Amino acid sequence: MQNAENLSHEQIRDFLQSSRKIEFAGCGRAEMYGWIERTLLAQQYRSLGKRERGLVRAYAEKVTGLSSSQMTRLIRTYLDTGRVREKPYQRHRFAAQYTDQDLALLAELDRAHGRLSGPATRCILQREYEQFGQHQYARLAKISVAHLYNLRHRPGYRNQVVVFEPTRPTGHRIGQRRKPDPQGQPGFLRVDTVHQGDWDGAKGVYHINAVDEVTQWQVVGCVSKISEAYLLPVLEAVLEQFPFAVRGFHADNGSEYINHTVARLLKKLQAEFTKSRACRSQDNALVEGKNGAVIRKHIGYGHIAGEHAQALHQFYTQHLNPYLNFHRPCGFATLTMDARGKRRRHYKAEDYQTPYEKLRSLSRQAVALKPGLSWAQLEQSAHQMSDTECARTMMAAKARLLWQCKTQAPVPPRFR
Repeated sequence: MQNAENLSHEQIRDFLQSSRKIEFAGCGRAEMYGWIERTLLAQQYRSLGKRERGLVRAYAEKVTGLSSSQMTRLIRTYLDTGRVREKPYQRHRFAAQYTDQDLALLAELDRAHGRLSGPATRCILQREYEQFGQHQYARLAKISVAHLYNLRHRPGYRNQVVVFEPTRPTGHRIGQRRKPDPQGQPGFLRVDTVHQGDWDGAKGVYHINAVDEVTQWQVVGCVSKISEAYLLPVLEAVLEQFPFAVRGFHADNGSEYINHTVARLLKKLQAEFTKSRACRSQDNALVEGKNGAVIRKHIGYGHIAGEHAQALHQFYTQHLNPYLNFHRPCGFATLTMDARGKRRRHYKAEDYQTPYEKLRSLSRQAVALKPGLSWAQLEQSAHQMSDTECARTMMAAKARLLWQCKTQAPVPPRFR
């Protein structure tokens, strides 16, 4: 319609009368709003009486196809502002509680600790703020586990952090075929061997992983070969690093542990020797889980030549083992029994503690520290540095060690 906004009142009445059975619709919102503004301006809507206003209003509704309520809103806007314009859409947004600095801080912490589970990470955030006075963690210390995972899915976090994949378990055999029963006393160890792979027929190093069942106190060692001459000195060094007396030794069905040499060593320590039962894959599940969550996560799957076993063992003794036991929280499940007699495991916020905190929470009658070791010495080791500072130191030492293993890797004969 040409100059439709400039029709006289008589022409508008004739138009409405003749087009009673005809339906109109605007081409677009911006076009309709512009035409309504021009029409109200041309008809001098502000100065019209009630009858004339109703006529112009009916005319605008007919031409644009808008409803009566929509037209009322647009005319009110015109009377208030003198214009009819489309309002920009404004989505309601909640105020952001966690900033980009918090995302960067969380990414840095996850890189240092190797991206632990949500409850364990929240436990470290709380410890950094409450125990070590790191005020930059003030907001993150109050975060829920669910929202922590939400932050980990944000692009700002994912662009800064690198995630390592988990592992597969292994199994072996020897000893009394039964599951240990520690009765809440520390000192009953679960032990397993993790092989670092072969390359062109050359064997890689072997990691000795020992975990206490009650406190999850973990000690890792490394040996170039698993024969008795190589394994026994490292195994003795691993057992020596536990702060309490060794009362039990449980392994899979592997010949590296099921032999008379290891049996004599355990007999000298007055520790019981047990092995996994047939068709009971969960008998040694604790240490199997630690194989993936700790060793494979930090060392990976790549081949490392046996000549680097001594350097790896020193790294474990000086850096990794103190970090695992004094600064890395572990989950301690609460066991319940349902109506059908099935055991259920539940993890609450208070169930996450470092192995040292778990050891300290036990009764003094249940804990027998080794001679020459006191609780004051353990407390000093626990507070020598914060969790994240220890993680950074450990990660830096690990990077130097793995780079040394990579640059000094021997070349296989067929590639020479």
